[in-house]
Amino acid sequence: MSYILQIETSTTNCSVAISKNGETIAVKEVSNGYSHAENLHIFIKDILVENTLTYTDLNAVVISKGPGSYTGLRIGVSTAKGLCFALGIPLISLETLEVLAYQIKVSEGVIVPMIDARRMEAYTKVFDANFNELRTIEAEILDDTSFITYLEQGKVVFVGNKTEKTQEIIQHENAVFIDSLPSAKEMSMLGYLKYKKNHIEDVAYFEPYYLKDFLVTPAKKRA
Repeated sequence: MSYILQIETSTTNCSVAISKNGETIAVKEVSNGYSHAENLHIFIKDILVENTLTYTDLNAVVISKGPGSYTGLRIGVSTAKGLCFALGIPLISLETLEVLAYQIKVSEGVIVPMIDARRMEAYTKVFDANFNELRTIEAEILDDTSFITYLEQGKVVFVGNKTEKTQEIIQHENAVFIDSLPSAKEMSMLGYLKYKKNHIEDVAYFEPYYLKDFLVTPAKKRA
């Protein structure tokens, strides 16, 4: 029996889940702003207690590695690494956009998970209906020609926290928009399969997948 702790902090959603043999058994999350530093450790402690588990019952930790919020990813990854190091258990990582895509089930067409990268830019990836990768991760500026090749071929489901602005730009009859945030509950089977195959990270050297360099905006001078 394998108990795995799952952590997702790449957006405003601070999300923690516990799975048993690839099935989600509990989830705790809140998405009202970037409250990861305040909530993450409390959620982990509470979800274990509420399910009559202790840290020593965990067989692995799965982290959503990005892309996404620099601060959110840093908090999530540092927490996951600390737990794995202290408990001597493996660290497993998943691409955030893949986790997001697994919220959608379609019989045809493609799935485009997207995470806001500020202004009109988004982190995106493209999957077919069976979650096979059709296009790798990109940080792209959206315009009315974005994903036109896929849109002309059939239904395209856009899912993520960039869909409202995307809908204003991409007005095509084959486009479907679902506003959502990545959650730890979609990480269960993906993480378990990697655990069974021993696809683990080096805890000492693992870093979040930021995709873009973190930019610090200078403070405005007061008049």
